[in-house]
Amino acid sequence: MNGNQTGTAPIERTPVYALFFGTMGSAFAMIFSSLGAGFGTAKAGSAIAAMSVMRPDLIMKSLVPIIMAGILAIYGLVIAVLITNDIDKNMAIYSVHKGFFHFGGGLAVGLNGLAAGYAIGIVGDSGVRGNSLQPRLFIGMILILIFAEVLGLYGLIIAVFFYAD
Repeated sequence: MNGNQTGTAPIERTPVYALFFGTMGSAFAMIFSSLGAGFGTAKAGSAIAAMSVMRPDLIMKSLVPIIMAGILAIYGLVIAVLITNDIDKNMAIYSVHKGFFHFGGGLAVGLNGLAAGYAIGIVGDSGVRGNSLQPRLFIGMILILIFAEVLGLYGLIIAVFFYAD
């Protein structure tokens, strides 16, 4: 009877590595998306600082890349909180399957956030500097930033699908 004297089925315990993969998914979601947001903010911020010496009237208009980079960290935070809450609620019955899906979801949003942050930083840097010389470039910069931001959104969508499974 598997050492169980009562005749009931043995209690299955959650493997430790299932919790490890779920926790790493949560951590990677936050770490990589924050790295992308940080890079995008730093790269575009340095361009704003350089541009503001000659054109201080464009500072507020040039903050768009900084805001878009910050949104990437929010994507990672949302998924990290969802995964962590799921682990806390279901720790006793947390499956390996769910741990792998959470790991994949965390990597999806994190690495997509990293790629999007890199793109936002490069476009923001060039766009802010170009906008200070030719104000008609602003709309083009915004469109390119939207295309860069949507990379992070794709990762968020995939992570939500992985979380829901």
